[in-house]
Amino acid sequence: MLQFSDANAKLEKLYNVPELSEWLTDNRKVYSLDLLSGWSCPFAHECKSKATETGEISKAGNPRMKIVDGKHTKFRCFSASQEALLPNVYSLRKGNFDALRGMHINDMIYHLNNDLPADAGIVRIHVAGDFFSADYMQAWYNIAAFNPNVLFYAYTKSIRYWQFHIKEYPILHNLVLTASYGGSEDNLISEYGLRSAKVVFSESEANISGLDIDSDDSHAARPDLRNQSFALLIHGTQPKGSEAGKALSALKGKGSYSRG
Repeated sequence: MLQFSDANAKLEKLYNVPELSEWLTDNRKVYSLDLLSGWSCPFAHECKSKATETGEISKAGNPRMKIVDGKHTKFRCFSASQEALLPNVYSLRKGNFDALRGMHINDMIYHLNNDLPADAGIVRIHVAGDFFSADYMQAWYNIAAFNPNVLFYAYTKSIRYWQFHIKEYPILHNLVLTASYGGSEDNLISEYGLRSAKVVFSESEANISGLDIDSDDSHAARPDLRNQSFALLIHGTQPKGSEAGKALSALKGKGSYSRG
């Protein structure tokens, strides 16, 4: 069984966004389906980090973890940091990833649809993780088509799967995708003129770029904004002494919604 997660501190803010209220009638809820960060992100580049087992076991019987950054990492993936600190979070995401990557696309569709909570109103596809294969992205497209009363949205660096595999499919009113800068194929974002999100180190950097800052995921989720790019403030736990770490300190917690 795939495990959908309840809304985290940031996603809970979606309940207060008037433009999304239609998706949350009749006490429907916000969920996410999460995979293991880094391991499920084939095109991560500037944000590539992985929670990795050290081979040691803690007194509580859980594997000890460490963060391993990629050689091009400029800012650490906040969800990978979560997985290194919280064994239950690591286990849940690893379980989802291990199950899905071993499935045929038809089985992915069956299990995603079967395990989708009955009271789901909005689903963020991946607070952690990304579309690790073209089949997996196509499976989610099918889930959105099967569930027109549920809003699905996702950030992705898997631009080639989006553009080479589902671009020609009919646009779904309830599936909103955002290209995420910081991947190994960022050139495809401008090449195809995609709506995008960019992590910035300060509010002034966003202003210079002419981008609104999304602090509650409403820019990412709202279908009526599907053509407007935006910025995200650096957040999570960053390596001490790094440029990202210094920027996070200067923000004094403004970007660190993940602490919730």
